[in-house]
Amino acid sequence: MDGEERTAAAAGGTTRARAWVLASRPKTLPAAAAPVVVGTATACAAHAFRPGPALAALAGALLIQIGANLANDVFDFHRGADTGERVGPLRVTQAGLLEPAAVLRGMWAAFALAAVAGAYLITVAGWTVAVIGVLAIASAIAYTAGPFPLGYHGLGEPFVFVFFGLVAVGGTHFVQARSLAAAAVWAGVPMGLLAAAILVVNNLRDIATDRAAGKRTLAVRLGERGARAEYVALLLAAFATPVTAVAARAAPPSLLLVLAAWPFAAAPLRRILRQRGAALNDALAETARLELLFAALYAVGVAVAR
Repeated sequence: MDGEERTAAAAGGTTRARAWVLASRPKTLPAAAAPVVVGTATACAAHAFRPGPALAALAGALLIQIGANLANDVFDFHRGADTGERVGPLRVTQAGLLEPAAVLRGMWAAFALAAVAGAYLITVAGWTVAVIGVLAIASAIAYTAGPFPLGYHGLGEPFVFVFFGLVAVGGTHFVQARSLAAAAVWAGVPMGLLAAAILVVNNLRDIATDRAAGKRTLAVRLGERGARAEYVALLLAAFATPVTAVAARAAPPSLLLVLAAWPFAAAPLRRILRQRGAALNDALAETARLELLFAALYAVGVAVAR
């Protein structure tokens, strides 16, 4: 079944509620949850765990991720990057499952709810949170919208590394501890690298349609071989970071527990190196699960050290 046939079949058998679930892209949400888990762990290690701010940080991260996904869905459609030829998971705007105006309203609703969580966090951690939140939402929109969409100019990976790594982990730690610790900065690096690896899978899968639409992702710029090398490098760097931190005595030896997640990198690595197109959809989900497992083991390593 080609892209147009798949779109038609989905459009004829998907309820509106299911369409909203598809638009939120549940398989990408671990990238939002994982850094909150790690940032909360470093806050616990600093004897600063606060359940209210931790839960608000999680809610805000998930809602911003959903808002970004909705923005990507509708703005990629408007720019012609999503067509019936794409091989990735269904995009609801392109498939006609939801009207573009409805998706835009959903995007703003998600960001508004994230702002509610942010308003609470401002009361407990100060106005620094407002700056972080505004930058995160603005960047999520600017990824595919505006006069200089980041994703169309090969800047997706730096954006993801900063906001889904350093900012997400550091921000989660900050709203609980009211300060930023070196441990949170160290922790933000591998989380950002793994989140960027998820994006690489997405862009490698869509390289043909992105190139045709003028979407100059880093994968388009590097080519398939270069994008595969980028994915391998990101995974290796993510696992090397805690090892380096331990070797530099900037982190406890218990953080080496994250190395137990390495065998789970084998499946997505094989797919990335051997497959292309729609077959990489599984690699996307596997990389997201790898990041969540890495985060859980990192959190346990921090807890054991405490």
